[in-house]
Amino acid sequence: MGGTTARAAVTVVLAGTATAAGFDGAAHAAPRPAPAGADVDRLYREAEVATEKYNGAKERADSARERLRDLQDETARAQARLNRAREALGAVAAAQYRAGGLDPALRLMLSDDPDAYLDGAALAERAGSRHHAELGRVRAQLREIEKLRGAARVEVKTLSTRRAELGRHKRTITEKLSAARQALSRMSPEERAGITGGTGRAARSAGGTARDTVLSQAPNARAAQAVAYAHQKLGSPYVWGATGPDAFDCSGLVLAAYRSAGVSLPRTTYAQIDAGRRVSRSELLPGDLVFFYSGISHVGLYIGNGQMIHAPNPSAPVRVAPVDQMPFAGATRVV
Repeated sequence: MGGTTARAAVTVVLAGTATAAGFDGAAHAAPRPAPAGADVDRLYREAEVATEKYNGAKERADSARERLRDLQDETARAQARLNRAREALGAVAAAQYRAGGLDPALRLMLSDDPDAYLDGAALAERAGSRHHAELGRVRAQLREIEKLRGAARVEVKTLSTRRAELGRHKRTITEKLSAARQALSRMSPEERAGITGGTGRAARSAGGTARDTVLSQAPNARAAQAVAYAHQKLGSPYVWGATGPDAFDCSGLVLAAYRSAGVSLPRTTYAQIDAGRRVSRSELLPGDLVFFYSGISHVGLYIGNGQMIHAPNPSAPVRVAPVDQMPFAGATRVV
C-alpha cells in the first residue's frame, strides 16, 4: 500500500484497538478503595496487636526489674557478710602479728610459766585453724559476690532491651491510633456511629433476670463472678495497657474479671489462651475466654447465648457483642 493509505490503515487499527480496550476496561478497572470504616477497623486491629506485644514486653520488663532488685539485695547482704568476715580475719591477723617475733622454742624457754605457754600455743594453733577457715569463707564470699554481680549485669542488659522493645511497641500503637482518629474525623456522623455504636450502658441497665440466668449457667462460682464483674464494667473506656478498675484493654478486662474471682491470669492474649482447658465453640459456657483473629490478638468473656463482653477499641467502650462479630480463633475454660 502507498504511504498515505498505510498510515490511514494503522490509524484505523489503533482506533479499533483503543475502542476494544475501552469496552474491555471494566475487566481491568482499578479496585475500588476500601470503605473508610474498614481502614479504621484495620488500624485498630494493628494497634491491638501492638498493644498485646507491649503488654508482653512490659510483663517481661517488670520480671527483669524484679530479678535485678532481688540480685541487688542479695549482693548487699553478701557484701555485709564479707565485711564481717574481713573484720574477723583482720583481728586474727593482728593478734598473730602482736604475738610474733620470737621462735616458739625460745618463747617456751623464756616463759615464766611453761604450762601456760603450752596452753597458749595450743590456743594459737586453733586460732590459726580458724584463721584458715575465715580465709576460706572470705574467698567463697568473694566468688559469690562476683557471681551475683555478673547476674545483675545480665539483668541490666535484659532490662535495657525490654525498655527499647516497649518504646518500639508504644510508638507503633500511637501511630496506629492516631491514624484511626484521623480516619474517623473524615467520616460522616452516620459512618462513625456504625463503628463506635452505643456506650454499652444500656446493656448494663437491662433487666437483671437475663443476667441472673447467664450466671446460673456458669460452670462454677469463680466463672460466675468473672462474668458478674464484666457486667459491672460495661461502658468503661478502652485504654491500651489498662487492667482496671476504671479502664481496660481487651486482655486487661478478662484479667481483671478473673482477678476479682481470685484467679490469676497471664497478661497477654497469647498466654491467656493457654491458661486453661481448650473448649470448642459448641461447648462454650459463661466465663469462657473467647479469642479472635489468626494472631490471637483479641479476647472477650463469653456470657452465653452467642454473646460476649469485651473491650473493643478506643472508639468503643466495654460492651456486649456477638461472638461471630470477628473471626473466631479458639476458646479456653479457665476454671
